[in-house]
Amino acid sequence: MAWTREQRYRNYSNYSTTLIDNLEKQAATSQYKPKFHISPKSGLLNDPNGFSFFNGQWHVFYQAFPFGPVHGLKSWVHCVSNDLVHWQNLGIALPAGGRYDSHGAYSGSAQVIDDQLFLMYTGNVRTQDWQRESFQNGAWMDKDNHITKLMEPLIKQPAYVTDHFRDPQLLKINNEYYALIGAQDKETLKGEISLFQSNDLKNWHDQGYVKHNLHDLGFMVECPNLVDVDGKKVLIFCPQGLPQDELKTTNIYPNVYAIADYFDFEQNYFEAENGEMVQLDEGFDVYASQAFNAPDGNAYLISWIGLPEIAYPTDKENWAHCLSMVKQLKIVDGQLYQQPVAAMSKLRDYEQELPQKQRVLVEKAGQQYELRLTLGADQIGNLLLASDGTTEHALQLKFNTIDGKLTVDRSNVGEKFGIEFGEQHQIRLDPNTPVMLDIFVDHSVCEIFVNDGQKVLTLRYFADNSHTTIAFSDENITDYTGQYFKLNDM
Repeated sequence: MAWTREQRYRNYSNYSTTLIDNLEKQAATSQYKPKFHISPKSGLLNDPNGFSFFNGQWHVFYQAFPFGPVHGLKSWVHCVSNDLVHWQNLGIALPAGGRYDSHGAYSGSAQVIDDQLFLMYTGNVRTQDWQRESFQNGAWMDKDNHITKLMEPLIKQPAYVTDHFRDPQLLKINNEYYALIGAQDKETLKGEISLFQSNDLKNWHDQGYVKHNLHDLGFMVECPNLVDVDGKKVLIFCPQGLPQDELKTTNIYPNVYAIADYFDFEQNYFEAENGEMVQLDEGFDVYASQAFNAPDGNAYLISWIGLPEIAYPTDKENWAHCLSMVKQLKIVDGQLYQQPVAAMSKLRDYEQELPQKQRVLVEKAGQQYELRLTLGADQIGNLLLASDGTTEHALQLKFNTIDGKLTVDRSNVGEKFGIEFGEQHQIRLDPNTPVMLDIFVDHSVCEIFVNDGQKVLTLRYFADNSHTTIAFSDENITDYTGQYFKLNDM
């Protein structure tokens, strides 16, 4: 259906409970619905927000429009977990519709302060002539998960930025509070990261744009995150409209990271190693990632598996998108590694050693499994997933361990979408070296971890439900070992 502006932004009370019940039933019966990834009960799931550990539980929120697969009046839906794997959906926790979020509760973050969780988020407001105003708002959540919004915004839109001013990450550094906020400069129309400082969460001081050595950040920066990983500062963000000479990518918008020894809050300066931005995920569909430092000292990350401005096949089923598995961040030899949290092993229900010297590895793998596979050096081949046993219907992982290349090809795996942004992604690896793959398949989601998380490729695909074979495309691949695990629902 064609959604009008009035339909997108009407009050939730104007929708009937019968409608939402029918939408939830429709989504629940979709063959594409993931079972161990957070996905919406109905409608749109958008950026992860408020990722945190509070009151003995892990918390993550996500932007949601429950009435259709479109960007409308967004609220925050709340999910909790005891292990970062099994998530319970508690429903809408931060509804839009107030004076300073009348047209949407947009992205933000969370920080534990005393015995409450403080949420900082962007309130989207539209004037009568549909001009946007952005406010950075606050709210408190108590131990009963009850949220109370502050009456006044924390930060109003500065005069020197456009209305693209959003996605605050709240940090607490030495008893001071800082907020990193994505911005677009009004004069240059270039992407920037703004920094604000406060001693009391009430009075905020504008520190200007973060100075850095990263060159061009496109026309807008979204979802800035700063985390500590193994003694380094890692800045994760989404530079929209990034020039190709800065980072070659076919995605409509990239999600990147940069590593530094420190972030100088006094001088408001971030000096990235080699002045480089690196693609966070080499797959097709990761965006708006959010990371935070947990009380255990580790940095964890979760992402939106979806991209703005692309239509996905489940749109016609009135739901769209999901969140990634949670990943633990590490730095190895100057690179950011992303690894599935150890608790993912709790989902394993059945284990099978892969047969040796056979083209077909698992004939009826189902659509919910983990595949661990080590490919020996000096081989060229093609691993087929979600397949009927042929390359005509398969998600293809084309590997060359002689030259050190891995290509993910989704051109022949079910319904097509987003093809204008490419159907193949290739990464480079060390030549003449074995390649370790840890692959998680969840109905329409595939997350591929290469060499213990040195590279990650995440993607959606929408294959025929009967295509469940795991195989090599030919019989010349003999140097490999691995295991297949059937996975339970979360």
